Amino acid sequence: MSAHGLGSGGVCREIQLQVGAHRVRSEGEGPCLVMIHGWPDTSALWDDTVVALRDRYRCVRFDLPGYAPDAPVQRPDLDDVLAQMLAVIDAVSPDAPVTFLLHDWGAVFGYQLAARHPTRVRRVVGLDVGDTFSRAYLASLSAKAKLGIFGYQAWLALAWRLRALGGTRMTRAMARWLRCPAPPEAIGWRMNYPYWMQWTGGFRGARNWAPAVPTLFLYGKRKPAMFHSDRWLNAVAATSGGEAHEMETGHWLMVSGRERYLSLLANWLDRTAA
Repeated sequence: MSAHGLGSGGVCREIQLQVGAHRVRSEGEGPCLVMIHGWPDTSALWDDTVVALRDRYRCVRFDLPGYAPDAPVQRPDLDDVLAQMLAVIDAVSPDAPVTFLLHDWGAVFGYQLAARHPTRVRRVVGLDVGDTFSRAYLASLSAKAKLGIFGYQAWLALAWRLRALGGTRMTRAMARWLRCPAPPEAIGWRMNYPYWMQWTGGFRGARNWAPAVPTLFLYGKRKPAMFHSDRWLNAVAATSGGEAHEMETGHWLMVSGRERYLSLLANWLDRTAA
């Protein structure tokens, strides 16, 4: 474990922990926020979020299992992924529940962890992905939307299967097409195991998580299909302090809608702190 100062005009303490195969970064002091990214990103996705919040919150982030360039190739196994994530949470906040900030596959895995270990989660911020395993969500999709989702997910599942035999090239091509903000050199085939899980039964043991703690849900409207249903929005609003906000962005709303995202997030965290 190492620690060093960051920031200008003051010192912000950063601690780096090694938890299993994961390098975990913790910055700031206060209530613990655990940030989990999705495809094809790394924990660098949260850079701006950490800078905005680390003066009054402890911001913890790590790469999804298998996503770091030097990490072991992740087996497409839901129990294994959740066990690794839980180990990080237990290491950084053993005695108190945490607030989740979740995006994309980070939301899928984070909701599953919240369903299995509800006492470890105090609040949830879901970004652009909601109840994707529910019947209400499937019923909300048009045939065109279902075809589009199947197309890009099957492509990435195949890229996982091909691995070094063209898998990275396929992954980067899809990332360009989807206008992902992650740098191409950081994207590779090893990030695609959630898509392989999706289409080969790897989520068979998944549970539907209904928001049961204060929940903030932010989603972008400028994309071919939504990743939530109206029932999900109602469930979020029904939680204590729950809010849902549509944004004039695409999927990566913390990048393309940075200022509004940070404002909504910080205000909600402060309002629900008690």
